[in-house]
Amino acid sequence: MVRQRVTLMDVAARAGVSRTTASFVMTGRRDMRISSAAEQRVLQAARELDYRPNLLARSLRTNLSQTIGLISDVVATEPFAGHLIRSSMTTALLHDHLLFVGESEGDPAVEEQLVRSMLDRGVGGFLYASSSTRVVEVSALFESQRLVLLNCLARGDDVTAVVPDEEGGGRLAATTLLDAGHRDGIVLVGETLDHVVAGRDRRRGIEAALADAGAGLAGEVATTWWPEPTFAAMSRMLAAGHRPTAIVCLNDRVALGVYQALADAGLSVPGDVSVISFDDSDLAGWVRPGLTSVALPHLEMGRRATELLMAPAGSPVVHRIEMPLVSRESVGPPR
Repeated sequence: MVRQRVTLMDVAARAGVSRTTASFVMTGRRDMRISSAAEQRVLQAARELDYRPNLLARSLRTNLSQTIGLISDVVATEPFAGHLIRSSMTTALLHDHLLFVGESEGDPAVEEQLVRSMLDRGVGGFLYASSSTRVVEVSALFESQRLVLLNCLARGDDVTAVVPDEEGGGRLAATTLLDAGHRDGIVLVGETLDHVVAGRDRRRGIEAALADAGAGLAGEVATTWWPEPTFAAMSRMLAAGHRPTAIVCLNDRVALGVYQALADAGLSVPGDVSVISFDDSDLAGWVRPGLTSVALPHLEMGRRATELLMAPAGSPVVHRIEMPLVSRESVGPPR
C-alpha cells in the first residue's frame, strides 16, 4: 500500500495550529508572535509525521525555472542539522524557487562534480552549508557565482555568511545561571580549542558575561563532546572532592555524560547541581530532568541564508543569528 504524502496542513492539524503558523515555524520566521509551546508542537508534529516539502508538486503547479543549489558536507544526512535544509527548501518554494541538494562528504572532487552538474542544470546561486560551525576554504568554482555560506565562515569574512551567534549564546547561558543566583562554583565542561568555532565563541561569551557580573569560572573539565569521555572526566573530578554548584556543558551530548556522573556520585539535578547546555537536540527533552539548553537556530539560519541569496547582491556581511534559550527543569538556585 502506497503511503499518502504528509502535507503542511497535516502538520498544522496535528499541532493544533493554522497552516500559516506551521509555515512560519517550518521556515524559522521570527517576525510573527508565535509562542514557544506552539513552535515546539509544530516541530514535534513534523518529526512524528516525517514531513517533507513536496518539491515536485510545487514545480508542476508553478512551472518554476529559478533554481538554487545547496552543497553540504554531511548536512543532508545529519538529522539535527537537517533543519537547515528543510527551512531552505521551504523558503525557496515560497519565493518560487527550487532547491537542489548535494552532499560531498568533504571530498573536493565530489564537490566539484556537484557544482558543475548543478551549473549545467541552470542553478543561479549556491548555499554552501556545513554540519558544524567552522571556517571553510571556498572553492574557485564559486568565484563568479552568487554564494551564501550557511553555518560556516570564509577566511577573511569576504563572503556573506549566516552563522549562529555562538558568543551571544554563551552570554545567555551564563546570564541564566547568574539570574538563578549562581556566582561561585560554575564549571565549564567540554573542549574549547581555537579551531572549534562553537566551543571557542561559547566560552568567550560565558567568560564575558561572568566578568561583567564580577564572577568567573571556578574550573574547567576538558573533554571531547561525547557522553563517555565526559562521564569519565566528570567522575574523576567529583571523586577528587570537587563540588560545583552549576555546570555549563558545551553541547547536549556532554550534558548526558555529566548527568550520569552526577547520578553515580549521588548528586541531583538541579537540587545539588544546576546544568545548562547548548544545541537543544532531541536529547535535551528526553533526559530527566529536562535539560535547559541554548538552541541552534537552524530554521532561522536556513531561511535567512536563502532569502539573502535571492536578494540583490550587496557587500559581504556575516549575519549572526540569535540563539534562543529553551528552559526546562535542570537549572535552579544554588544549594
